[in-house]
Amino acid sequence: MFKARIVIIDDDQDIQMVIKGFFSSRGYLTYCYSDAQHALSDITEGKVSCDVVISDLIIPGISGIEFTTKMKQAGIHAPIVMITATKKIEVAVEAIRAGAYDFVVKPINFSQLLLSVERALQLVEVKEEMQTLKTAVQLQEGLISENGIVGRGPGIKKVIDLARRVAAFSSNVLITGESGTGKEIVAKAIHNLGPRRNKAFVAINCSAIPENLLESEIFGHAKGSFTGAVDKKIGLFEEADGGTIFLDEIGDLALPLQAKLLRVLQDKKIKRIGENQYRTINARIISATHKNLRQEITEGRFREDLFFRLNVIPIWIPPLRQRKEDILLLAEYFLKKYVSLNETGEVKKTFSKEALQTLINSSWPGNVRELENAIERAVVLSRSEVITATDVETVLERPEESKLKSSFDFDNSFTSQDVLSVDELVNKYILYVLRRNQGLKEKTAKELQIDRKTLYRKLKEMDSRPHLN
Repeated sequence: MFKARIVIIDDDQDIQMVIKGFFSSRGYLTYCYSDAQHALSDITEGKVSCDVVISDLIIPGISGIEFTTKMKQAGIHAPIVMITATKKIEVAVEAIRAGAYDFVVKPINFSQLLLSVERALQLVEVKEEMQTLKTAVQLQEGLISENGIVGRGPGIKKVIDLARRVAAFSSNVLITGESGTGKEIVAKAIHNLGPRRNKAFVAINCSAIPENLLESEIFGHAKGSFTGAVDKKIGLFEEADGGTIFLDEIGDLALPLQAKLLRVLQDKKIKRIGENQYRTINARIISATHKNLRQEITEGRFREDLFFRLNVIPIWIPPLRQRKEDILLLAEYFLKKYVSLNETGEVKKTFSKEALQTLINSSWPGNVRELENAIERAVVLSRSEVITATDVETVLERPEESKLKSSFDFDNSFTSQDVLSVDELVNKYILYVLRRNQGLKEKTAKELQIDRKTLYRKLKEMDSRPHLN
């Protein structure tokens, strides 16, 4: 297990290797770059996680100071220790003003460099502990806005209480709930409240990556282990070592990978593709799904033994329609968020009473994610400082809903004069079930016992025809 991740930026390969060797021998994980732009891209895109950066001041492309400024603009606050060949105080002041934590003058005094790095890491740890204390206070009040959990109702308070209680342990957690309820936000809160908070939180969506690439992403691979493996790759379990790995949509994981994940949970070891060497890992596993895994087990799509391994601490997030008391709190939170992101910073917006009532009365099939999107659109599209009920109704309108409004009541729709073709009857019944499920397509496809692609195709065909009466 490594002490911390250090990104080293220096175009002098000899100096780069000396710094790397110095810190690697002391238990640090190092990443080396010859230019700052490449390092900046990898860090901002999440390809590399770092706890501290050691950068030369004068490097090809963007300078060390420009790199520091761009890191700050990207919202990445890893401390940066600058190395410079000049002793001019003006240069040091400019580096500190840009956001650098410290600077070391060449020739490098490695004792001084080590002390600077250790102090920078201690500063990060202190800031994180202060944030944790602040978050703990918010948890007691039933409101966490910093970590994204917002709510005071009994449903979300139960979730927050569970998150606080399990954070100090390493037990596996399974978070369930409909899409858009905020499962990843709860996972991050658990990570940030626990002893692993100063280590990596690594998230992966198991349904977003093709099956043939997912194994390499999770476990890593050796160089040349398959076509396209031009270099070795560290898997996400190794990236999360000492921290937390979040496996989102675990219900979509293919059965062969389920078996490999089960072995990891049992042995606490992983093996990269193309290697025979097992590597011990120490990562807390938090998984999430919107599916009913017990039903998936019954239907042979999910391993029961894996379910029991993952479901040590179950946390269920109620849908927003069951948390009516949280809707206005969330709406105000998102309103402040998107008004503050306005480019001019001058726009002030509020909700009318009618708009708030409209928000409360909506069923929110897309849950918190849909509410957030609706508030963002209302902020952008409303023409006055007061967001009206009309503004809200406009952004809430969904293509499926307009189609459903024009559809009929299947139970009471037929008269003796009705003569429908089989296709018309099928289409009307699909719309009836879709309406009954409040537009949730996956649930509708499951009840109709058809594939989701088939449902999408049917709806697309209906769109191209005149609306059914």
